Amino acid sequence: MRRRGFLGGLAALTLSGCVGRPPRHRVVRIATGSPTAVYYAIGSAFARVIDQDLPNTGASVLVTAASAENLQLIATGRAEVGFTQADVLVSGGASAPSMAALARVYDDLLHLVVRADGPIRTLEDLAGKRVSIGAQGSGTVVTVRRLLTVARMRGIDERHLSLDDSRLALTAGNIDAFFFSGGLPVAGIKELSATVPTRLVDLSKWAGDLRKTYSDVYVVRDVPISAYQMPAVATVAVPNLLVVASSMDDDLAFDLTRLLLERREVLAAAHPAAERLDIRSAIGTLPVPLHPGAARYYRSVKP
Repeated sequence: MRRRGFLGGLAALTLSGCVGRPPRHRVVRIATGSPTAVYYAIGSAFARVIDQDLPNTGASVLVTAASAENLQLIATGRAEVGFTQADVLVSGGASAPSMAALARVYDDLLHLVVRADGPIRTLEDLAGKRVSIGAQGSGTVVTVRRLLTVARMRGIDERHLSLDDSRLALTAGNIDAFFFSGGLPVAGIKELSATVPTRLVDLSKWAGDLRKTYSDVYVVRDVPISAYQMPAVATVAVPNLLVVASSMDDDLAFDLTRLLLERREVLAAAHPAAERLDIRSAIGTLPVPLHPGAARYYRSVKP
């Protein structure tokens, strides 16, 4: 009898321990970009929202080279959430089948930045020039390589510099131009234009060739004077997505998507690009399917 009583008491103690155990702490690492990039600004604001509004969940931001690296971090389990350009996923080099989307956040516009007093007026004028085509592992490199291919551009002295290093190199005269893909306005380009006379090169005529050759994700978007106090131009743009591993828990994906939309004003305060985020556009994540948890959120708020 004493043995049965002891075992019964032990079972009750074990059961009560399980019931009273606090829920497992969840970690959300957000892969972004460089500290002056749009990804980082919005990602940092999103991390603060998660910390404040999701119980027992801690969020942090990872500084990266952007899209391609972000996808690799998610694919290898070193990040839970990441920003990426849609064309990087279409390129097929970043484990796209293992990815699902929470939302289409905004469009990235491809900037070709040159000195205002320089001779470069068109893409073709880059021949023989020193040009940064973006940091290794960035979405900028993917888009630029495709652009140069459809334009049949040869003879460019290519450099692989981050946005910050590109700004410094253009200011010092060590490069003649640089590309960067980001949402309007890109803080680093805005800061550069305030100290060095610069302008943007119109790239819009190549959007049709990019669509025909690669993917219909490419569109034309305007860069207004108000973005950088430079003459307005049109350029190639590509949707920017917030993606996760397709294996992410449905409830967590639901909560992250809910916060992304419900706390949009916090994200927009961090960067104006987030002002473009709304439920109607957010679901347009092709070629990446919505995560089931994200889809459940959108159905729950559908009018």
